[in-house]
Formats: sequence, C-alpha cells, structure tokens
Amino acid sequence: MNKITGAICLAIGIVLLILGHNVAQSVDSQVKSLFTGSPTDKAVYYYIGGAILCAAGAAQLFWPRKKS
Repeated sequence: MNKITGAICLAIGIVLLILGHNVAQSVDSQVKSLFTGSPTDKAVYYYIGGAILCAAGAAQLFWPRKKS
C-alpha cells in the first residue's frame, strides 16, 4: 500500500512542478518578474508543493519502512 501511495505522491508532485513552471513562464508572471524581480506567489506555491510531494513520494518508494 505504501508503494502505491508513494507513486501517487510522486506523480502529483511532478505535475505540480510542471504547473509551477508553466505559471512562471506565463505572460503575467513575466511582467511581474520584470518589475519586481520575483515570480508570482502562485508559481512559488506550486514549486514548493511539488517538491514536498516528490520528496515524500520518493521516500515512500525507495526507503520502505522496516517491518517489526
């Protein structure tokens, strides 16, 4: 069951990272970045959420718990 949950978390994390990249490359974000020097908050939230889910999914897939 943990491997299925890990695979789902990893897949959703990758999708969030891709969405964050797409949002960061949008015209709105490019204009804001031109004036402020930072990406939009939405892109940052996608990046952070995607990174956390990817890390959690990879941890569940590649480092399974030991059965006691």
